[in-house]
Amino acid sequence: MSAPTTEPAAPPGPAAPRRGAPVVVPIRSLGPEHRGRIAVHLLRLTPADRYLRFGYAASDEQVLRYVQQLDFVRDEVFGIYNRRLELIAVAHLAYGGQPEHRACAEFGVSVLAQARGRKFGARLFERAVMHARNRDVQMVFIHALSENTAMLRIARNAGAMVRRDGSESEAYLELPPAGLQSRMAQKVVHGLAEMDYQLKRQARQFRAFLAGMQAARSGGPPAG
Repeated sequence: MSAPTTEPAAPPGPAAPRRGAPVVVPIRSLGPEHRGRIAVHLLRLTPADRYLRFGYAASDEQVLRYVQQLDFVRDEVFGIYNRRLELIAVAHLAYGGQPEHRACAEFGVSVLAQARGRKFGARLFERAVMHARNRDVQMVFIHALSENTAMLRIARNAGAMVRRDGSESEAYLELPPAGLQSRMAQKVVHGLAEMDYQLKRQARQFRAFLAGMQAARSGGPPAG
């Protein structure tokens, strides 16, 4: 086994030219009522993506067991929906269950292949860090396979230290104390995500209504 190495975050390069305001990605908090949708999301991951997300070749049974064991009281689970209200990205921020670990949390994320390239993983990590700070967490960990370059890139770009030990890596990010700004920001992003979800749900219901009207006019069944 190779000796563990620690890599500091790369120094920031020259700033890219600004191209208008950044795109806001609505991220919604998920609860026990979303277990089914979370399971569908994870089961849609390719075998390679499941391997990177869980660190092993997770079977359908193991994925479903993981979903059933999610603790929505202790932990935070976030999701990004598409316009069809399908979860295309999900993050899990697991807090330490023991008193001596209350200042620590672990982050994991998965993004469907068709939703890649939009920095959803990075946005979910930013949201998780905000929640962690507001719960007085001092350090966020990411445990990943060394080949999971996308996850490790997110950690490095956030300023995390990455420690490699053969086929596995661990990143850790120290968090500053929460302030009024971070607490207000959490309320704002929560409100935006809730509004986005309700608009998508209304649009989906209206599309179904229009499909029913069209079917009634044509005398056929509604389009799927």
